[in-house]
Amino acid sequence: MYLLRKPILALSSSTAVRDVLTKAPLTRSVVNRFIPGSTRSDAIACVADMHGKGLQVTLDHLGEDTLDEADATATVDAYLDLLSELDRRNLAEGAEVSVKLSAVGQALPNKGHAIALDNAKLIATAAYTVGARLNLDMEDHTTVDSTLEILRDLRVDFPDTAIAIQAMLHRTDADLADLVHEGSRVRLVKGAYNEPATVAYQGPEAVDLAYVRAMKILMNGKGYPMIGSHDPRMIEIAGHLAKQAGRDKDSYEYQMLFGIRTDEQIRLAKAGNTVRVYLPYGADWYGYFTRRLAERPANLLFFARAVVGR
Repeated sequence: MYLLRKPILALSSSTAVRDVLTKAPLTRSVVNRFIPGSTRSDAIACVADMHGKGLQVTLDHLGEDTLDEADATATVDAYLDLLSELDRRNLAEGAEVSVKLSAVGQALPNKGHAIALDNAKLIATAAYTVGARLNLDMEDHTTVDSTLEILRDLRVDFPDTAIAIQAMLHRTDADLADLVHEGSRVRLVKGAYNEPATVAYQGPEAVDLAYVRAMKILMNGKGYPMIGSHDPRMIEIAGHLAKQAGRDKDSYEYQMLFGIRTDEQIRLAKAGNTVRVYLPYGADWYGYFTRRLAERPANLLFFARAVVGR
């Protein structure tokens, strides 16, 4: 099944396939498993449901690779509106918003980096005002330097802005060495992009080893690790590493995606762990959806069963 990962990821950038799948009613019905809805109201309702189950949330307004400044501004406005409504509903305290910098201008020609930084500051300001926090999602390897630079700038005024780091990249151990200081919040994920062997480990075994190495760095550091994994082995290892490092359960957390291993999310929360669910919402779901299919065989099988049963 791993051999299918790269072909599926390649489809995430195919406009032709995107057009076909996004118009298919069947696809939309399957997408609903991983994305709670397309509107702000859908997202708010899901947040309330997660809170009722003892789970925290991080919200992603779907969109990426924006090449129009007006679209980037619209994404910022969507986050500001979301944060305002969360506050009105008394759901903002402790919540996060996860932002892909390419959605707020990073990919724009000439001034993309500066525009993304300005827009991220607007979102961070709004988040802090209502008791929420900002997490920067990490995208493909070509964006890492710009994203880390924006993180450093944001942390001057918003010191616990979080960052997602992908274990599969060769550079990750060195990057983490600069991100384990007091107050630093890091979401560790395996990585969901179609990266070449020149910059990333290939194959599940190599990526798993890299993930464990990264967890050791985080757990033995002074920051706040956020373990983004559904892998039972990685979750078990994270717990052991936390104990070895003398960490209390409130000094790290687990993060999982909406719609994946829901029972495990609740089990971990009931055991006294902080569990944060990644809640994506919006109409631009294609890229996110194809990465979910590629990264776990169970997701691809779920999609195939839905097609066959149609």
